[in-house]
Amino acid sequence: MRRTPGATPDRIPANWAGNIVFHAASLRTPATVDELRETVAASSSVRVLGSGHSFNTIADTTGDQVSVAGLPACVDIDPAARTATVSGGLRFAAFTGALHRAGLALHNLGSLPHISLAGACATGTHGSGAGNGSLATAVRAVELVTADGDLRTFERGDEDFPGTVVALGSLGVVTRATLDLVPAFDVRQWVYEGLPHAVLAERFDEILTSAYSVSVFTRWQGDEADQVWLKQRVGDPGPGADGAAPPVWHGARLAEGPRHPVPGVDPAHCTVQGGDAGPWHERLPHFRAEFTPSKGDELQSEYFVAREDGPAAFEALRAVADRIAPVLLVGEIRTVAATDLWLDPAQGRDSVAFHFTWVQDIDAVAPALAAIEEALAPFAARPHWGKVFLTGGDRLRELYPRYEDFRALAGTLDPSGTFRNDYTRRLFDRDPAV
Repeated sequence: MRRTPGATPDRIPANWAGNIVFHAASLRTPATVDELRETVAASSSVRVLGSGHSFNTIADTTGDQVSVAGLPACVDIDPAARTATVSGGLRFAAFTGALHRAGLALHNLGSLPHISLAGACATGTHGSGAGNGSLATAVRAVELVTADGDLRTFERGDEDFPGTVVALGSLGVVTRATLDLVPAFDVRQWVYEGLPHAVLAERFDEILTSAYSVSVFTRWQGDEADQVWLKQRVGDPGPGADGAAPPVWHGARLAEGPRHPVPGVDPAHCTVQGGDAGPWHERLPHFRAEFTPSKGDELQSEYFVAREDGPAAFEALRAVADRIAPVLLVGEIRTVAATDLWLDPAQGRDSVAFHFTWVQDIDAVAPALAAIEEALAPFAARPHWGKVFLTGGDRLRELYPRYEDFRALAGTLDPSGTFRNDYTRRLFDRDPAV
């Protein structure tokens, strides 16, 4: 394997959760884009490491692992155009405050502000809200270093642009992204407890679209969902938007104090609840930027179905709840608006996402995954790329209409397979020439 002069053997031993031990020969942290270009051009095998908040081998390699966290930080805000060009390695918590101070905002955020911009977009990470696309839908241009060391920019409107944002690290190293912004806004957050499963099944779409962002947390036990988190944009209609939430809502009771998504866990790390209005970047995530939300000793999975199939998919999962609950810490149900990005799990359809946070025991979790994937098979469920799933490449080809287009794009931009690893080969290699 070719080596970059001066490379060090330093390595990141594992991902955030600790369930994946990395096999990289070295970790490169270039200090400039030119150094990054030289590093990539000199290597025959590269995978990019973001914040490490993935639960499978997507970032693993036996070659060179590259982090862009050492590149110069860039947060270039254009108030007139309502855009910001941001370094790909920056975590959301590192730049959302600057956007807010400029009077601007992203349309949505994920549960954690601790994840990197490039990594979150590359895997289709999302927040919640029937009108809110995944985080990647804010990207209007992406700059990346390709396998030959070239620096290329793809912009919205380019023929291949929809294949370059949710790209799984397969096309190159993202150095910067230009993001579309909206005017800054405030959010009130309310938590309700004890939503009857029967009511959720009957009023599924109504409940999940009742606020700007809605999360239903359930451990798939008994007859009730544990919590519903309503994130209501101030000024929008809906429960609690005026600062006075009803004490009972769809049979659920307004929480008497702050709550953590996992019942019984200290809510100190969670964002402010109880209707206290605050900036979008301090309310849309579930967890506060100044705290690590948990020790990381967990696994996660998530599956996306068409929104119209949400109620039936919910009932199908209830039918296998006895397989899910024993190894589950908590589940979450959210909505995501349709996108045109080729590998976005919400591509082409408004979606409901069923999320599962598991105990960290893959042998115990695997039977539950098999039961979930079988139950959701009639609904063409797409797994989250950065989490634990069993779905193989042949099935993914059926689930994504632009699957072959993405394979062709990867073959064009990376003909020698510099950015391939075992993960991408398992899901996308269908013949040796691609």
